[in-house]
Amino acid sequence: MAKTCPVTKKGSQVGGGYSNRIRATKFNPTGKVRKHPNLQKKRIFVPELNRTVTVTLSTQGLRTVAKNGAYKTLKAAGVI
Repeated sequence: MAKTCPVTKKGSQVGGGYSNRIRATKFNPTGKVRKHPNLQKKRIFVPELNRTVTVTLSTQGLRTVAKNGAYKTLKAAGVI
């Protein structure tokens, strides 16, 4: 599966692993945590091409496709 969304350009981020209780009492690091975007593999029918395209998009990217249309959004992202 892809690690970034081609529509929104969302990728993974590195976040800290501290809780407020640990921060308040003593230095006990829990290390860094990689946080991944919510990527979904979907088959989207594009009427302009008269075919189905399988893409891996973030949930925000799916909302963008639903709002602006599949052909326009995927063409701008370079998927089709």
